[in-house]
Formats: sequence, structure tokens, C-alpha cells
Amino acid sequence: MDLGLNERVFIVTGGSRGLGLATASALAAEGAKVVLAARDESQLGEAVETLGGTEHAVGLPTDLADPAAAERLVAAAVARFGRLDGALLSVGGPPGGTPTGTTDQAWREAFESVFLGPVRVARACAAAMVADPADRPGAGPALAFVLSTSARQPVPGLTSSNALRPALAGFTKDMSDELAPRGVRVNALLPGRLATDRTFTLDAQVGAPDAVRRRWEASIPLGRYGEPAEFGRAAAFLLSPAASYLTGVLLPVDGGQLRGW
Repeated sequence: MDLGLNERVFIVTGGSRGLGLATASALAAEGAKVVLAARDESQLGEAVETLGGTEHAVGLPTDLADPAAAERLVAAAVARFGRLDGALLSVGGPPGGTPTGTTDQAWREAFESVFLGPVRVARACAAAMVADPADRPGAGPALAFVLSTSARQPVPGLTSSNALRPALAGFTKDMSDELAPRGVRVNALLPGRLATDRTFTLDAQVGAPDAVRRRWEASIPLGRYGEPAEFGRAAAFLLSPAASYLTGVLLPVDGGQLRGW
């Protein structure tokens, strides 16, 4: 199946590793160009090489808590590749915590990075993206937020995520309504237990990692953690013209773990 991504240009935040890099890899495999944003410059360089070098990808050291970061990313995409067709808006998860134990400062930092940072990038992208008249209806630019299953079902010990991911889910739906008449689609993905460094770190914080993993796997109908590449393919599809009639969707990528609709 041709996803129709050849020569399209995407920003991928959190793009140096994990789910961001998995999505960038899936996009690049389909012929897209990517601008990777992450804090660690050395990891960005390695990620660009993984994707085939600067012909296919560029890396821009970025802290999404910086109010100027969004405009810089959009400008870099247009300057390097001449256009912008969408973005995957992913950030690292906030630190763990409980409702009564999370401080005001921790809330402020989580809000800046998990909520406001991606919102700024989405706004900047929306201002820069223009649907190509040659595209079939619905096959224009697209944005995809990376949330969490905590958007629908709280995860124990992740209070700030449990609060901020649902907020971004509401923003996704609202923005999808606003941008649809311009031919821009906006969706979100809800990753569950995927085999990333963050997931393994969270497992190690609550017990013996292997035992914790087995407990989680017992709650997943497919019986295993997902691979980042599986998430990346789902994200690339949502960003692609192949998903031209999907907008305002919150897509779980969780092996069937969520029990609601």
C-alpha cells in the first residue's frame, strides 16, 4: 500500500529516540523528509544518520518549553525542504507523582513541556501549512499528537500525565474542528505499554522489571508489549493521505488494553 508520503515534509518532536524516532523511520521509509527536534544534540545526529543522512532528515536541538522553539522548527523545515506537510507532536512523559505529592513547580514544568510545548508547535505548523489544490479531498497536511492511554484511563503513579493528556485530547478534537475546513487533519495516538526506554524505566520504579512486565502483559489482550516500530507505522498512516477521511480521532495503540471505546 502506497501511503502517498513521498517527498512530503514533517516535523517530528521527540524525534531522536523512542516513538518519535520510530515514526520518523516509518515516514522516511515511505519517502518523506523529516525535521527532528529533541534536546540532546548528539542523539539527534545519530538519529539523522539512522534515517539516511541529511538528504532525508535534519536535526534541530530543541526544548519545547522554549516559546520560540515552534517558529524555529517551522522555519527550519521550510528553509531546508521548501514546504511543510505535517508534524508528529511527541514529548517525553512527565515525572511520576501522586495527586497530593506533586508540587506546584512540578505541575508548571509538566504543563510547559507536555501541554503548552506541543500546542505551540501545532499552532505554528497550522499557520504555515497550506493544502495543495492538487491533493484529493482530505489528503492535505496533517498533525498527530502523541498522548497516552492515560487520556482515557489513569495510569497509577503518573498524576500529571493523567491530568494533562486528557487536556491535549480535548485540544486535539477542538483543533481538528477548526482546521478541517482548511483541509488540515488533526488526530492523536494513545500509546499503551510499548517497549521503550521510558516504559522500562517506569517498570523498574515499581518493582522487579520482569515481574512488572509480566503483570502488565497479563492485562493486554495481545499478551505483550508493543514494539516502537508498530507505533511508528500507525502514526505514519495517520499522517498520510491514506488516512484522508480521518480527523479528530484518538487512536489507541495498546494491544487492546483500554477497556472503553
